[in-house]
Amino acid sequence: MKLFKSLTVLLLAVFMLTSCEDTPRSMVNNMTELEEAVKNAQPGDVIVMSNGIWTDVGIDFKANGLVDKPIILKAETPGKVFIEGQSFLKIAGHFLEVHDLYFRNGYTPINSVIQFKSDKENAAYDCKVVSCVIENFTQLDRKRKDHWVEFWGQRNELISCYIAGKSNDGPTVRGQLKGNQHANGHHIIADNYFGPRPRRGGPRGETMQLGDSYTSMVPAFFEVRNNFLDRCNGEVEVISSKSNYNKFINNVFYKCEGSLVLRHGNYATIDSNWFIGDDDSDNIGGVRVINTGHWITNNYFYNLKGNEFRSAIAVMNGIPKSPLNRYNQVTDVVIAHNSWVDCISPLQFSVGSNVNKSDVLPKSEIRSALPIRTTVANNLIYNSKTVSNDIVKYYDTPGDIDFECNYVSGVEGVDGFEGFSNSEMTVVNDQSTVPFVELADRNVKLFDGFDFSKIKNDMFSNSREENQPGAICAVKDVNYKVIDVDKYGPSWFEVSKSNASAKRVTVKSTEELYTAFEKLNEGDTIVIDSDILKLNKTIKVNKSVVITSSNIDKEVRLLFTSADQVPAFELGSGVNINLKHLIIEGSKTLNCFEPNQADMSIASNVFVDDCTLSGFHSIYRSKKGSFSDTLKVVNSVMKNLVNGFILDSENDDKGDYNAEFLILENNQISKVENVFVNFYRGGYDESTIGGNFVFNNNSVESAGKSGSKEILLKTQGIVNVEILNNNFSSIKSGFIARLWGEKNNVESGNTIKGKSKIVTDEFLTQKLLY
Repeated sequence: MKLFKSLTVLLLAVFMLTSCEDTPRSMVNNMTELEEAVKNAQPGDVIVMSNGIWTDVGIDFKANGLVDKPIILKAETPGKVFIEGQSFLKIAGHFLEVHDLYFRNGYTPINSVIQFKSDKENAAYDCKVVSCVIENFTQLDRKRKDHWVEFWGQRNELISCYIAGKSNDGPTVRGQLKGNQHANGHHIIADNYFGPRPRRGGPRGETMQLGDSYTSMVPAFFEVRNNFLDRCNGEVEVISSKSNYNKFINNVFYKCEGSLVLRHGNYATIDSNWFIGDDDSDNIGGVRVINTGHWITNNYFYNLKGNEFRSAIAVMNGIPKSPLNRYNQVTDVVIAHNSWVDCISPLQFSVGSNVNKSDVLPKSEIRSALPIRTTVANNLIYNSKTVSNDIVKYYDTPGDIDFECNYVSGVEGVDGFEGFSNSEMTVVNDQSTVPFVELADRNVKLFDGFDFSKIKNDMFSNSREENQPGAICAVKDVNYKVIDVDKYGPSWFEVSKSNASAKRVTVKSTEELYTAFEKLNEGDTIVIDSDILKLNKTIKVNKSVVITSSNIDKEVRLLFTSADQVPAFELGSGVNINLKHLIIEGSKTLNCFEPNQADMSIASNVFVDDCTLSGFHSIYRSKKGSFSDTLKVVNSVMKNLVNGFILDSENDDKGDYNAEFLILENNQISKVENVFVNFYRGGYDESTIGGNFVFNNNSVESAGKSGSKEILLKTQGIVNVEILNNNFSSIKSGFIARLWGEKNNVESGNTIKGKSKIVTDEFLTQKLLY
């Protein structure tokens, strides 16, 4: 027996050694060795990049493996090979694989980070990128365009990767279809974690764009399956399908401020996806439908509050004889066996109809072609609390829509809609997660439409032998976790990272304050224990920080005395600055806050609570290319200013703007020489939220530039504006505000003493982007 065991161990060792010899492994330590290894690579070879930081590297992985002997480029230890600086990876050839690389602390000097192509003559075929990370690998200039992953060639795969933080111009993933060698691609994007993509403040911020307007009739056959998309908020199109025969299956869209948009191309399959919203945002959407022949089945929409472009289902009007880059008419679409749970007006038709804007738009932009030959059948609509919202909302006259056998619970007035009927429904799982809703009656009538027999399974892959309406036939596992981030991305990568280094620092002098900023950790709180600090140079804020007084009942005075035209606070990329219980004084040559123009790659944020800001040229002044997600001042005094908030640097009318949210509430504002708010967005574009301005419960006096045509609160082109419950007195400008009536611009409860006024212009003439 001992002899038998010894022989077994010996034979196993020989087998392992033989196997290792059959798979040659080359350890490379620098680019020279890597290039030589790639040049000499044979089918079955494994090239191993040594652990450490690889800086400013352009990897051209061009070789040819075989179907059963791919050539593999991998990290020595998963996640321990860091690609930094100005770096990129090109893949070209056949049967190549890349595993476990980590791109961080840099940006690409070319048009992509990972590209399935080496040059015009050499693309990738049957290649894979597996378990890699691209995190915050974004351009310093957020207006410089690139793509993080570019698909070329055919049958390539992006598998189990983590990709997050792109804030510059351009889709995160781009499918390229220019040339016959790139058509019929059959690429696969699966099991990836697409982490947060911040709001971009303009168009061209998709997480995926598969094709473009001019290749939109090309058969592509992309398959996007089993991905988790987490707060991908770059623009209204989270995924933009712009080619034919693409499939989107079993993906989770989690709090994404946008939609899966069938923008161009035809015959897409959208099956078994989860679209999850929340109560705090009206911008989280579902599926937007344009073009022909799509099948939208077995999808689950939960807690979506959006309207129009961001409604749960938005079926658009088209443009008659539309050019390739605009909107084709919706025809021959099937929307069947879906579930909408706690969604507001889930079915919206003729979205984007603009027949009433013929005076401000050319004929080629008028979306008047109604959707036709579209079937909406066997769906389930449930509300946990009864609502009176319309199930179906039209923005034009109804088109040719056939509603059949749809079942509803928790909506008043259902009887008025043909094809919908009230039915009892039950929630079969813990409602603290996504509630799973089933119809109580297991024998209801269903519509048997053309090719409906192809809908063979529900979203849990249960057979549809019972053929229940909605996305779920039966819930076999009531504990099923829809939001389970561990199922996606590289197994070695931790998505959530704690900030253990943040601390609280007390300073008593100007020198100590400057030193505290030099040694700042992310998230530190600086407590000022002094009556007054005189500051003669800019405070450079390169990490997120809270600055506050040591005594909330006694405000500290920060007096900025520089004679140069510099900011008091210069904001670095991605920082949050939070000021509390401070008096901040400047001079008419200084702006209180400005972005650092050298690096505006990630949005900064400013929060001010219970402070006095006085004496500045501007409180905040943007720069071209800069973007702040949130500027918020509450419970504060702003006085003796030349201007207030100047957010007008994006003046080339391409749909860009400099902040997503400007929120001013419960403030006292006085003695402003010119405009207090200049928030500008130019260009006729609907790809973004379009900016938000909230001006609520403020007291304003002795403000504004004199003149009958001057405006105190300028919001040209901003989509969401609320001016509510404010007191205005001694306003020198002819207008307090001019609002945009066709958008979400509202005012009410304002008291105005004097001749200044708030007016609403219904339509706004804007420059076309296309």
